[in-house]
Amino acid sequence: MTTVESPSPGGRAAGAAPPDGHTARPERPGHPVALLGISLGYFMVLLDMTVLSVAEPDLAASLHTSVAGLQWATTGYTVVFGALLLTAGAVADRHGAHRVFRAGVAVFGLGSLLCALAPALWALVGVRAVLGAAAAACVPASMAMIARLYPDPARRTRAVATWAAVSGAAVAAGPIAGGALVELAGWRAIFLVNVPLALLVLATTAGRAVACPRGERRVDWTAQLAVCATLALLTDALIAAGSESWAHVAVSAVATVLAGAAFALRERRSAAPVLDPALLRGRGVRTGLAVGAAVNFALTGDLFVLPLLLRHDHHLGPIASGLAFLPLTLPFALNPPLTGRIVARRGPRAPITAGAALLTAGGAVLGWAAWAGAGYGVLVLGLLLTGFGVSFVLPALAAAVIGAAPEGTAGSAGGVLNAARQTGATLGVAAMGALTGLGAPAGPAAALLLPAVLCAAAGVWFARVSSR
Repeated sequence: MTTVESPSPGGRAAGAAPPDGHTARPERPGHPVALLGISLGYFMVLLDMTVLSVAEPDLAASLHTSVAGLQWATTGYTVVFGALLLTAGAVADRHGAHRVFRAGVAVFGLGSLLCALAPALWALVGVRAVLGAAAAACVPASMAMIARLYPDPARRTRAVATWAAVSGAAVAAGPIAGGALVELAGWRAIFLVNVPLALLVLATTAGRAVACPRGERRVDWTAQLAVCATLALLTDALIAAGSESWAHVAVSAVATVLAGAAFALRERRSAAPVLDPALLRGRGVRTGLAVGAAVNFALTGDLFVLPLLLRHDHHLGPIASGLAFLPLTLPFALNPPLTGRIVARRGPRAPITAGAALLTAGGAVLGWAAWAGAGYGVLVLGLLLTGFGVSFVLPALAAAVIGAAPEGTAGSAGGVLNAARQTGATLGVAAMGALTGLGAPAGPAAALLLPAVLCAAAGVWFARVSSR
């Protein structure tokens, strides 16, 4: 969620020939204003995922909701975002990436305004789902627009680095900005900030320089609907388990299996499958997807559980809670350059396995701190380990998965990786929130330990496969 997203699903790989039949386009001058706008679009998408975390207690009090309600306020966004990422690249290729991007930004701005005005939880969750669809439209399209702006591979690499730096700042800024906004004006203010951001993005990306051609790619909306239904029903089952509504769990679990079976059946018959079978057969691809899902499970789940712990056990207000996340978020700004150098010299295996080990240790420390009621100093250690673990893994993971993908599937590999990460984020909030709802200290402790187990398992699997 916090580093450079890979090329769009099914989209053109970096440096690929343009679709007009020519082997190359004349190099055009740089367009820093348009690049800034594209970067701010992704900044807005990421900010919405992180800024909500410290607003959870205020939102729960205002809308009179439980932990389950807070889970849906978060996963309503990530369910749709993660599922639609599988198809958003094809939509951008078919209709023109700049059109899809601008439509997504406009809907995101309007949806954020409606979130700020939401009278009840059900309305907030519904509009958050719309925001997830808008976010999915923005991310792959932004990469296609950068490729259009900078046909030269070297200049494109520098542009992507700028895009990552601007958008990645949302991770560090999110909890702090969210805490300040909640302290000053309540939880609704965290959504209002997106409205001027969206207008600025639309203004800076209005020129013809980012215009992308239409394509002929097909989109299987039936399969896409089945993916969304499967993920939403699985999330519903996990959230219901946290409330110990076992009849609800059983119904949602059966419905999850049926929706998943419908998706698998549709995929076998589809002329434009959502998941490329050849891609999933690539050696190392499945382990990379597992690591990506586990890392986002840990990061997003921690961002959901820890604000509740900081408010109730450590009695921190919104601003203090936001500042308390600095040990987790600062490594995202400091560590990626080091990770990039390691990947360039030694390949992605070392930072991924090291990052998985750090995430395992960080989860163990956070879980013990919740169980023992330890002070904030212990939490700092767990947050630092987790932050450095994530910032080691994610910059290297795209290189690992795309490198392991079969020839000609780099764009699809990037899209599937992004979708796997957002699916992990959704399940992290659902599963860790469910455990937290079981009550302190066992519930939060088990919730914070769960990512350690998953990251350890995914890291070992990746290390074994990559060593062959």
